[in-house]
Formats: sequence, structure tokens, C-alpha cells
Amino acid sequence: MDLLVIALILAGLYMAWNIGANDLANAMGTSVGTGALTLKQVIIIAAVFEFLGAVLFGERVTTTIAKGIVPIDMISIVQPDIVVLGMLAAILAAGFWVTLATFYNLPVSTSHSIVGSVLGFGLIAAHNGIISFSDIHWGELTRIIASWFISPALGAVLAYLTFSVIRKLFLHRAKDLPLVEKKFISLQLITACYMAFAHGSNDVANAVGPLTAALKVMGVLGVEVPVWILVMGGLGMVIGMATWGYKVVETIGSKITELTPTRGFSAEFATASVVLFHSFSSLPISTTHTLVGSVIGVGLAGGIAAVDLRVIWKIISSWVATVPIAALTSALIFVGFEVIFL
Repeated sequence: MDLLVIALILAGLYMAWNIGANDLANAMGTSVGTGALTLKQVIIIAAVFEFLGAVLFGERVTTTIAKGIVPIDMISIVQPDIVVLGMLAAILAAGFWVTLATFYNLPVSTSHSIVGSVLGFGLIAAHNGIISFSDIHWGELTRIIASWFISPALGAVLAYLTFSVIRKLFLHRAKDLPLVEKKFISLQLITACYMAFAHGSNDVANAVGPLTAALKVMGVLGVEVPVWILVMGGLGMVIGMATWGYKVVETIGSKITELTPTRGFSAEFATASVVLFHSFSSLPISTTHTLVGSVIGVGLAGGIAAVDLRVIWKIISSWVATVPIAALTSALIFVGFEVIFL
């Protein structure tokens, strides 16, 4: 049992590190891409506001990941060991996929990864007769998946409108465009903080949701999600951003479309607003999808030629692959654990 607890915590930290390297990095990539902030400054901002978002607002989505997809309580009554191994398999499967994506500079969704991984465990549990397929929370899963399509569209529309207003009120009337852009660099400091807070509130669950479910079944945790779990997730994300985040920062910050401070401000404001709204609604959405949608939105404000469609299609392809790959990997790891431990 002690070894399993250690393994679960280490896996949770590994997943949190991956989220920082990929998801947090892309969330903060616009600030670096516009030159508003250096990578070191972004790390400092993330260290403060990521923690605040995770600790103050992270419990809602963590509960959804832990219990909202697969009937963990039902499985734990029949075979509690299955839950522990299944959640460990889910964390590892999601972590492996995100590591691979980060290596290739692709901003994938850690939310998709962990939801797909948890679903993969649930499908194997149903196949083995531990639960029925109808016991999986398909309604909640449908709501989560729907939000993945809605969030980037909302981000694109809100970013497009925000930048259009800025362009009409400031850029078109400006006698000194560089001066206006310079002023928005200061405003990007505010939106970067907003972005980090929103990201922490939603994406910390991707690391600690399955961990929380497993530790509760083992009797290590009570009913509430403890603060130390959320802090651990926040710490892991900040370390991931600091050590490997530069790879994805480059893709978001410069490869989709040219980002100026006004465009970066618009994209960050739109993304953070959409993500925080969904955190309040307890839905694990993709910060990656929302941000890419927002960056595309400000790019489209300058015409479709301003957007690099090749990069977008490459990113979308990785999105489509995420859920099935994560689910299959999780299922395979879980079956392997069953053979070894049960």
C-alpha cells in the first residue's frame, strides 16, 4: 500500500510536470511571443497565480475528473484495488502522450488526455463485468466533450471582438502605433496573471483528479480535496513550465500568427475568461484549444492570410488523436497492471 501511494504521488507529479511543460507553456506563450514578458518573468507569474487558481478554484474540476466520468464509488465497493490501479494507469497514459506531444512542440490538450485515459480504464472495467457500460457517466462525458468544441469557438469570437474593439478605439485613431502597442505590453502583464490563475483553476485537476480518486479509495484522503494535493499539482506545473515549456511556447507565441501586444492581450483575455467560466461550471475544458481558438480569432481579424493554416491543421490533428490514443494506452497499462498485481 505504501509503495502504491508513493507511485501515485510520483505519477501525479509527473502529470503535473507535463501539464506545465505543455498546457501552462501554451497558456503563457502569447506573452512571450509578443515580447511583453521574458520566459523567466512568465515563470514567476505562473508560480504565484497558478497556485492561487489551483488552490482557490481547483476543487470543482478535480471532483469532476475524480468521480464524474467513471462510477468510482461503485467500482470501489466491488474491487477497490481496481480503482487504484486504474487511476495509476490513467495518469501514466496521459503523461506519456503529453510528453510525446511536447517533444514534437505540439500543444495538445491535457484535459482530453486525462479524460480519455480515465474513460479507457472505465471501458476495461465494463468489459470485465465490474460495471456495465451504461454505468459510465455518458451524459457528463457528453457535456465535457461538447465544451471542448464550444470553448475554442467562444475563445475565437471573444478574442476577435476584443481585438476589433481595440483596433477601432486605439489603433485606427493612433498617431503613434508603436506607442499604443507599448502601452499594451503593460496590460499584458495583467492578462498573463489572469491567464495563469484561470489555467490553475481548471488544469490542476488533470494531474490530481485521478490521484485524489485513488487515495480516497485507499483511505488516505477524506471527502474533501486537501489543499496539499492542489499545491502539489500547482508546484509540478510550474516546474514543468520552467524546465521544458519553451518548446510549446515557441509554437503558440510565433508560429500560428504574428502576435503584437494588442493581439496577445486580446487572446489572453478571451482565453482566461472562457477557462475561468468553465472552472466555475466544474467542466474540465482544454486551455490549449481555447487559446489556439483565441489566437486564430485575432489572426482572422487581420484576414485569413494572417493565419498559418499548416500549423493549425497540425495542431488539430494532434487534438483528434489525443482521446483515442490516451484511452487505448490507459487500457493497455491497466491490463498489464492486472496481470502483474491481481
